[in-house]
Amino acid sequence: MKRLRNQRGAALLETAITIPVILLISVGIFEFGRAYQTWQVLTNSAREGARVSIIAGTSDAQVNDAVLSYLKSGKLAGATSAVISVERNVPFNATSTASRISVSYPFNFTVLNPVVNLISKGSSTGKGTTTMVSSATMRNE
Repeated sequence: MKRLRNQRGAALLETAITIPVILLISVGIFEFGRAYQTWQVLTNSAREGARVSIIAGTSDAQVNDAVLSYLKSGKLAGATSAVISVERNVPFNATSTASRISVSYPFNFTVLNPVVNLISKGSSTGKGTTTMVSSATMRNE
């Protein structure tokens, strides 16, 4: 009987400690999954822009349109805020050149903003905003 009195609040205390930890881990899984999906859309949009840029006679505006179209079809909020860099005739190897497309996108963590700001102070562009960058290089035909 005496032993039960000493352990009455133990289950409540253990629950109060573990629930916030479990919630933080669950939210972290969702947030980083969303960040990875955004990075994949950026990578694929850079590839799409590189495919367009290696076609003879295409302009930088056509490359930008292809990248923005892919970003919008990937359902990225604020796709027009992406910064697209087009470099043509980049040395690829000794005999050929390539086109390099870089896409920068400001990504906002929804719930984990304070944690991300503590971890990555150098790469943040604003409060809660982290810049994701992806590029693709394709040999000119």
